[in-house]
Amino acid sequence: MVYPVYLSLDENKWKEKIERSRELASSCVLCGRRCGVDRASEVGICKAKGKAIVSSVSPHFGEEPPLVGRKGSGTIFFSGCNLECIYCQNYEISHLRNGRRLSNEELSKQMLKLQSWGCHNINLVSPTHEVPNILQAIKMAAEDGLNIPIVYNTGGYDSKETLELLDGVVDIYMPDMKYGDEKYAMEYSKVAKYPEINFAAVKEMHRQVGDLVIGKDGVAIRGLIVRHLVLPNGLANTKKVMEFIANEISKNTYVNVMAQYRPCFEAINHPLLGRRITRAEYQEALEAAASAGLTRLEASGW
Repeated sequence: MVYPVYLSLDENKWKEKIERSRELASSCVLCGRRCGVDRASEVGICKAKGKAIVSSVSPHFGEEPPLVGRKGSGTIFFSGCNLECIYCQNYEISHLRNGRRLSNEELSKQMLKLQSWGCHNINLVSPTHEVPNILQAIKMAAEDGLNIPIVYNTGGYDSKETLELLDGVVDIYMPDMKYGDEKYAMEYSKVAKYPEINFAAVKEMHRQVGDLVIGKDGVAIRGLIVRHLVLPNGLANTKKVMEFIANEISKNTYVNVMAQYRPCFEAINHPLLGRRITRAEYQEALEAAASAGLTRLEASGW
């Protein structure tokens, strides 16, 4: 197989994928909300319409080590989000949509700029609602010499149709697995059926790219990286998430169990979310992952 995978797509395949992405957005089913708005004239929860809004483009050295390498992960942060997490640590970007609008051509040039700086990959952060723009930009960039892996860095609430469309384009999937309980997903991120949709999405991602493959230089080439943010008071139900990964995905899944939670946005002074996690809570999460049989754990943020 050719890596990055998008280099093997011919003109007809690109055309098919781009046209299909427009269809998915015309009565929008790009994410698990399936809100059905016509993105040409309406906006849904994500507020996306027309050109993509980008808040920043830069090498990032705070991502997982297999993405960062020596020269950083080339991150493109998209404004807006299909989730509404009340504890969002990037709410100025995700909720307030700070940033600037870029044409697809401008977006492609930003990808090439990151590559020229030596970044090991193009890391698309919160990309789900901008998939039609992203596909066109990757095609343009590939025609102009882009040849590093594409990382799809998502909140994990992606529709089956969108993921099928990305098959053969994305090299590395990096989804969040935020919740094991639907109740808390609805209460704290305002999304229905999050575990059902998220678990199915991650399973499809793994079907496409498999377990994480790391090259001789220590940099990821292809595969799945899962992120799980430990929440205070057990609200993420880490045990259920880890058991699903181990039993339904792969015990060799690269999982980052993150301790970075801090109360932000509407979670400040919240009765359950208004504090950082304790060392005991984090240790319990790591033990749940190990007990499930997961063998590639990253412990970050403590």
